[in-house]
Amino acid sequence: MTQRDEQIIGWGIVATGGIARTVAGDLRLLENTRLAAVSSRDADRARAFADEFGVERAYDSVKDLVNDDGVDVVYVASPHPQHAYAVRLALEAGKAVLCEKAFTHSLAETEALVELARARGVFCMEAMWTRFNPLIVRARRMIAEGVIGEVRSITAELGFAAPVDPAHRLWNPALGGGALLDVGVYPVAFAQMVLGAPAQVSAVGTLTELGVDAEAGLLLSWPGGPRAHLEATLTAPIAGAASIVGTLGRLEIAPRFHHPAQVVHVDAPERGVERREAFDHTPEGRGYVPMLRAVAQAVREGRTECAEMPLNDTVEVMRVLDEALTQLGVEYPEPAPVGL
Repeated sequence: MTQRDEQIIGWGIVATGGIARTVAGDLRLLENTRLAAVSSRDADRARAFADEFGVERAYDSVKDLVNDDGVDVVYVASPHPQHAYAVRLALEAGKAVLCEKAFTHSLAETEALVELARARGVFCMEAMWTRFNPLIVRARRMIAEGVIGEVRSITAELGFAAPVDPAHRLWNPALGGGALLDVGVYPVAFAQMVLGAPAQVSAVGTLTELGVDAEAGLLLSWPGGPRAHLEATLTAPIAGAASIVGTLGRLEIAPRFHHPAQVVHVDAPERGVERREAFDHTPEGRGYVPMLRAVAQAVREGRTECAEMPLNDTVEVMRVLDEALTQLGVEYPEPAPVGL
């Protein structure tokens, strides 16, 4: 192990909700890592979070967190409309950024932040942990090697039945509510990972009285005929499976596909008798460790992006989501100053 590999990385966590707690737990499993700081608009919540996870300093301001000399990477876990504020502050402070998905709540915001990150030469990545899952890494390699032939279709679905609460972030337009930004980002990113940016996007769905999408179905298509059928919902306990079908076979990703424990390769020989081979995986912690490790190593090496989830992919995924939301008639209000 080199001295660079042993460099301790200090993490700052913006917000203290459920995903922040999950990631903080996995960060404690990561080698050569310090939980340097956490911020929340509520100082008591920040302090309680710090006490629970062994975070060194607690702030009631994102500005204080990004200006902390002990913070090397800022992990942004606030609601979607608040991402841009925190990411921008971190990038302007020269701090590496890992931002929860969806990266922002609009294509324009995403493009502006990517431009800023590149202009400043600062590491920035959307926290699409799926792409770092060892089984997804293996599936991508099999596709690249031609194991299933030419990819012709993709299916992916994700969602759950969420209690309707207009004040909750899932349903509140001011907090970026709706199925597409919360769970739909996973199927879209999955299809884009395999086939790149689609040529056409068609979306149907159901809106709530407040104007956010409760459920949505997307049909994406690419030149030459490949297509993706994607589903996202906040209204029903959908299984969460995915499949990638090629001319020589298919890959079946068991629920829930965004952090799978099994991928099955189904080979379709000429005689029509299917041969199946299963690949299994036991996650480290809650499954975020491979992504967090990759980010830390990229920062140690002075890289500004991760090959597994480059910024161009984040822009293209947001482009699809933006188009789908427009087709559905979802309009988000301009984010209010968060003062974090």
